[in-house]
Formats: sequence, structure tokens, C-alpha cells
Amino acid sequence: MKDDTIQFLMIEDDPAHTMLLKRAFKQCGVVEDLSHQSDGEVALRYLKAEGEHAQRKRPDVILLDLNLPKVSGLEILKAVKADDTLKTIPVIVLTTSSADDDRTAAHELGVNSFLTKPISYDRFREMIADVRHYWADLNRNANDAAIRDAA
Repeated sequence: MKDDTIQFLMIEDDPAHTMLLKRAFKQCGVVEDLSHQSDGEVALRYLKAEGEHAQRKRPDVILLDLNLPKVSGLEILKAVKADDTLKTIPVIVLTTSSADDDRTAAHELGVNSFLTKPISYDRFREMIADVRHYWADLNRNANDAAIRDAA
């Protein structure tokens, strides 16, 4: 049986932001799976299905913070976009940074979207609803579905 749920991977080290993301997804009625990694090094092992993550579901969308312990968000983005098995996964940088240098670096590495976390929770929830709608409803990637079905 084919599994049509979208697998979101949130890579975020701040517990408060993690809680807000999970809460926003839940309030948006998300039925998709939302996995979480809080450390850049562990996130890379998860993405590469290494060790204890060998049986993980391949994410369909990655929500990536830039400021992570051990391995930065930009390093993760670079690794994802350089890996033939991962490069088709859309990566959305979701960060508190509004620095032009961060935005430019992320786009040069192939980010699909760069979003700055708003201060207002209501606006944050709206942004997550928009992200979910765009990537889970409007922009389903047929190649990613084929990859998932073959796994």
C-alpha cells in the first residue's frame, strides 16, 4: 500500500522554537509525519540513514535552522544538495536571521526557500500553514514519490 503522507524533517536546536513549530503544525491540521533533530551532526546521520537512523523514513521536506550545534545549517544544506540521494528534497531555511549574507549563502547552496521566523505566534502559525500547503499540497514532487515507493 502506498503511503501518501508527507515526511517533514525539522532540524532545530532551540526547544522553544521546536515546541512552536510542532504546535503550529498541529493547529494547521497536519496529518503528515514531523520528525525532529536538534543537532547538526545527528541530523546528517539521520539524512544519510546511518546507524540508528537506518530505518528512518526519507523526508520529503526539510525545515532547517541555520544556527545549530556541531554542524551548521549551511553545512547541512551543502551536504544535502551535494548528495545525489538527497538533493531533490526541498530545503526550507527557517531561521531568526535576516542577514543578507545568510540569505545569499543559502541561495548559493541551493535552498528552496529562506524564511525568517516572525515574532508573532499568529504570523508564525500562518507561515507554517502556508509552508505545509505549498510543499504538501501544491508542489508534490513525482520523482520524490517514486523514490519513496521504490524504497
